[in-house]
Amino acid sequence: MEKFLSKKGYICDMDGVIYHGSQILPGVHEFVQWLYRENKQFLFLTNNSGKTPRELQEKLARMGLEVDESHFYTSGQATANFIANQTPGAKVFVIGEPGLAHALYQKGLTLDDVVPDYVVIGETSGYTYDSICKAVRLVQQGARLIGTNYDLTGPAENNTIIPACRALVAPIELTTGKTAYYVGKPNPLMMRTGLDLLGVHSGEAAMIGDRMDTDIQAAIECGLDSVLVLSGVSSRETAASFPYRPRLILDGVGDIAAAAQK
Repeated sequence: MEKFLSKKGYICDMDGVIYHGSQILPGVHEFVQWLYRENKQFLFLTNNSGKTPRELQEKLARMGLEVDESHFYTSGQATANFIANQTPGAKVFVIGEPGLAHALYQKGLTLDDVVPDYVVIGETSGYTYDSICKAVRLVQQGARLIGTNYDLTGPAENNTIIPACRALVAPIELTTGKTAYYVGKPNPLMMRTGLDLLGVHSGEAAMIGDRMDTDIQAAIECGLDSVLVLSGVSSRETAASFPYRPRLILDGVGDIAAAAQK
């Protein structure tokens, strides 16, 4: 724990780590206070592509947690950055929420459902058979297929599991025979951008997450200290089934604040 507490920068997942549904998890206020008090660099990095950093900031504020908008980075932003760097001014067909479209607009990309350069899929409640068919047709015509993140499932408000981005991309991959490129965690691309935003080297940073297949895998592959919290989807039993291990397993981020006070 001393090694973890001495890091200069922290990349932290959100759902299952900071909040669950509309509830702040235990110890989060104390953890964030510690980050500010110790002048740590920190970033809330989420595979959720549907909301803007401002919306995420306001969501936490409604739960009583005040964090500056600059501390948020989403897979929607990462996807927009990736496409803008690959093909400046590209045309994009999007299946996703407004936060994703906003990120694309901010990078000078144009929404186009006729002859797009890319088909981009993110989580959305507006996923329909017609939208799948349109995406399939556009990919068959040559558009490149992008998924905002590699999550197969995600948590719902009532503690059930619902399909996430990779599950929504799967019908398009299976129908077209094309494999999507996934931008979000565990892709090192998103993690390196997070480190750049923090202004720290990977050896000086730690990743805190609740998912072995995204958060912890990304941390290990990018050389960050890895901390799994059990306040989200993972348990000690499920963590043990993976071929890699986090360096620390904690009940939640409250354990970090408690350790810092000793």
